[in-house]
Amino acid sequence: MASVLVVEDDQFVRSALIRHLSEASHTVRSVGTALEALREVAHFRFDVVILDLGLPDLDGGEALKMLRSITDVPVIIATARDDESEIVRLLNDGADDYLTKPFSVDHLSARIAAVLRRSRAAGAEAPPPGVLRVGGLSIDPLRRIAELDGAGLDLTRREFDLLAFLAGRPGVVVARKELLAEVWQQSYGDDQTIDVHLSWLRRKLGETAARPRYLHTLRGVGVKLQPPADAPAAEPPA
Repeated sequence: MASVLVVEDDQFVRSALIRHLSEASHTVRSVGTALEALREVAHFRFDVVILDLGLPDLDGGEALKMLRSITDVPVIIATARDDESEIVRLLNDGADDYLTKPFSVDHLSARIAAVLRRSRAAGAEAPPPGVLRVGGLSIDPLRRIAELDGAGLDLTRREFDLLAFLAGRPGVVVARKELLAEVWQQSYGDDQTIDVHLSWLRRKLGETAARPRYLHTLRGVGVKLQPPADAPAAEPPA
């Protein structure tokens, strides 16, 4: 079964979804605002998000874009809007599926199952990556564990993805456009998204932009990860 985040401000609808999904043996967490949803996905791992568009603090379309900036978890849009152009836009912005309200619980279950099958099949196609080592950094993409000098790093999903992507190309300057495409799965976006995540990651690595050890930004070019001068060179995946 799956771990599901329900993002719905209507308490009646929300309670019904929680009850049905729980009866189907899913693990369910729920929130009523976009900001709460962002906090949830930053700190917990979900298999799928059910996202209502009519949220009180932020339009669901904008919430989707913000979710996509920090996680690649499958998102099913739940909406009363049936405008085809908007649905196409949402799918292009990163939604994996959509349901037009009102919908039956059986229909929702079928959509969740389909999204999870696609997600798991895509994950199974990729060969299991080995452990990446750059200086005192050790990144295990398969177990999603990162350590610095033997101490575990508490990273969000997007921070881990960013670090692992750079660690797979040690010493190589990666353009911001490539980071957006490969880490955020977006063809375009705001550089500030990358800067914010780099800032958070630097803090957890014990460095700053002014005094970098591992993460080096080349203004107008991109970012590279390389070991400090006094650290061992990067090793190929184990």
